[in-house]
Amino acid sequence: MSTFTYPEVGATRQDTDLPAGYHHLRHRVPVGTGRAAFEAAGTAVTTWRLHRASGAQVRTDAARAEPGVAVEVSLGAGPLRLAAPCEVVWTAYENDRTGFAYGTTGRHPERGEESFVVELADDGTVWFTVTAFSRPARWYSRLAGPVVPACQLWYARRLGRTLRRIAA
Repeated sequence: MSTFTYPEVGATRQDTDLPAGYHHLRHRVPVGTGRAAFEAAGTAVTTWRLHRASGAQVRTDAARAEPGVAVEVSLGAGPLRLAAPCEVVWTAYENDRTGFAYGTTGRHPERGEESFVVELADDGTVWFTVTAFSRPARWYSRLAGPVVPACQLWYARRLGRTLRRIAA
């Protein structure tokens, strides 16, 4: 029995159209050059280092992303802390592509999926891409309206800047 809160599980895996009825996010940024930068970036993404270095708290029992791993990412502190429980949907540990996606579960304020992928292009450029589709799942995320997508873009940009420093 699935614990996901949306039916389109795995939809971020391919570079195709995202499901209708959701807010879509695609943010792609170069973070380095060469195999060493790719390896450093890929490891940071799949071992939760990127999220932690970007200011998020990550709770998980797994050392790295694997399908079925439960993870809770949270931002803020005290009563303003917003926790987002997820489960890893898919992973990619390939020669020139590394990353994963997690999908929303239980108490998550949104419904949807988000992927974090590092790719090594033929010209040696290391690209980091965040792809997501989401819609409100709680009264407070519905109330926040257009602020939520703006926050998601802000966080994706922050992840890109952080990963650029890690890969350097």
